[in-house]
Amino acid sequence: MSFLLNFVAMFGVIHNIVTRIVTLVVCVVAVAVPTMAQVGGVQKGTSNGGKNSEIVQSGYAWSITEPLGERYPSTFDTLQYNYQRQAIPSLVSDAYASTGNLGAEGIDMIFFNREDHSEFFFADALRAWMPSIKTLRFYNTRIPMTHLSYNTGGGKQNVQDRLRGLFSGNINKKAEVGAYLDYLYSKGSYDYQGTNDFNWGAFGSYLGDRYEVQAFYNHYSLLNKENGGIADDRYITNTIEMTGGDDHIDFKSIPTNLSAAHSHIRGQQVFVNNRYKIGYYHHTYDSIYTDSIVSSEYIPVTSFIWTLDFKTFKHKFIDTNAREDTAFFKNTYLNFGGTDDNTSMWSLKNTFGVQLLEGFNKYAKFGLAAYLTHEIRRFSQTTDSALWLDNRSELLTPFPELNIPQRATENLVWVGGQLTKQRGSLITYSVLGQLGLIGSVVGDVDVGGNVSTKFKLFGDSVKITGYGYFKNQEVPYLLKNYVSNHFVWRNDFGKTRRFRFGGKLNIPHTGTFVDVGFETLQNHVYFNDEGLPTQQSDNVQVFSAQLNQRLNFRALHWDNRITYQKSSNQTVIPLPQLSIYSNLYLQFMLVKVLSVQIGVDCNYYTAYNAYAYNPATMTFHSQNEVKVGNYPFVNAYLNCKLKKARFFVMMSHLNQGWFSNNYFSAAHYPLNPRRFQLGVSVDFTN
Repeated sequence: MSFLLNFVAMFGVIHNIVTRIVTLVVCVVAVAVPTMAQVGGVQKGTSNGGKNSEIVQSGYAWSITEPLGERYPSTFDTLQYNYQRQAIPSLVSDAYASTGNLGAEGIDMIFFNREDHSEFFFADALRAWMPSIKTLRFYNTRIPMTHLSYNTGGGKQNVQDRLRGLFSGNINKKAEVGAYLDYLYSKGSYDYQGTNDFNWGAFGSYLGDRYEVQAFYNHYSLLNKENGGIADDRYITNTIEMTGGDDHIDFKSIPTNLSAAHSHIRGQQVFVNNRYKIGYYHHTYDSIYTDSIVSSEYIPVTSFIWTLDFKTFKHKFIDTNAREDTAFFKNTYLNFGGTDDNTSMWSLKNTFGVQLLEGFNKYAKFGLAAYLTHEIRRFSQTTDSALWLDNRSELLTPFPELNIPQRATENLVWVGGQLTKQRGSLITYSVLGQLGLIGSVVGDVDVGGNVSTKFKLFGDSVKITGYGYFKNQEVPYLLKNYVSNHFVWRNDFGKTRRFRFGGKLNIPHTGTFVDVGFETLQNHVYFNDEGLPTQQSDNVQVFSAQLNQRLNFRALHWDNRITYQKSSNQTVIPLPQLSIYSNLYLQFMLVKVLSVQIGVDCNYYTAYNAYAYNPATMTFHSQNEVKVGNYPFVNAYLNCKLKKARFFVMMSHLNQGWFSNNYFSAAHYPLNPRRFQLGVSVDFTN
């Protein structure tokens, strides 16, 4: 009977895999057949000596910066290289601590990639999966563009699916509109670990001679089951001991600390950047003997800018199992029968600025801008008033009377400026700074910039960039004032100070990129081993050096990224000292139309005191009992591109159980076990 059950289970897994492969092949063939037909017909080109050439993506893409809406070039999401890595949760970064599931919480362990605490700290752990101004692109295409992608993996009990769609179309040469959606559903490899994330939005732009507008709307809903980690690490590290002699285990059967808890982050953002430009028309005439105008180009000199940015955030943590709830968390303040925490905020920011464009104004040979920003923030959370002290159980933790209001409002004003020089072949630079004038941010300073130069070496252009910033900033409100069922704090934190400087060297000819930097932090705020925010008054230093080196011989490629980083205080800022990403692959064309990348890649970082994760606050905090790292995570993959279709098949965590079973990402949160995954992405642009 045992053999029969195992056979039936194995048949079900094989059937699931075969079904997904067939679906993938059908999708690819649906695109490939008309594409290959066009290769012999209308899409033949005469470039490259008359050889058939692939039609390149028409149009261009760009992203924008805050607060002035400056544009910088971006790319279309059609690249073949490493397309498969998006399906593995631990590969958001070369060293990434996560709770294990795709779409779930995580923190970047490459310190120079890490962002500051936001005003709504609950959402910080989900930055990798949330839309933002940094991830949004605008497009200008000659014809409408539609991208669809789908990737999947696992079986019925641990399925992982992600569906994404993008549309953009031009109304005319100056105006475009678009929309996107991103739906991620994953049950997870371990119990009570599921994610259900749904993000969608719309965007548009109009780039006229005198008036420009760039706008988007983002809506996000990220629902995560919280299992509190596995109850005993030995289910992973010593499976035979825990199963009584069997070295195989059903990962869904491993006990977890929580079984009825979940967190939910939802919100929206409206961003509108307006720009009115004053300038003159430059006319081109057909001849010196006639005054007829062949063409006219509007040359802007001065711009007036207004940017509106409205955001909302809501966080909910619910645990309906009262026994697990009180056993897992050290303190219980409000309700002994379970937890239902709710915290929310909204902010409305308006920025008004004026900009003198580089090279076209007699008062400024460089680009110069000045702006004023006003922001109002409104916070709402559980109150700690005496109303909550009625009918309290004697089993509850004594409630600290901190007089934290249920609602709080902040009115803030900054003044800022920007200095840029992007023209010229010798030196370019950009400096942006702002000063807090009103509200809790009075005295805040945030200044950062970079300077670059290029020169010829071995017949190629080499670029050297220096960068740095200085920040003296107020700690976010919720890190100072917070009330919930398991955590209450009121902190009188001083302003944090950060000073970073470094340099980058880029040599395209040799495939070399080097980034070396140093940062010192004072009054740094972190979450301690009790999960509470605390401030380190002493200075903490972090040194980082990263080398990217790409090597190739004909079809053989070997890409490596090595990061060395050193923290002067591993309790306050724990970091793996060495992180390595290595990718060995063959890349070639098959039958002149199919681009193939087949290889093996690996992520590895040295052991360090892992972060622990707290489900109630969605934060990663320090601890000194568990180390993670010193474990390679290996994937074998086949990644192909057939004209406008990309597809991959991959066996992730190929080396599970080969050399070590100590594969954890954070304290008590193991990495996903070995699984087969596949995906397809199609560009339906005609």
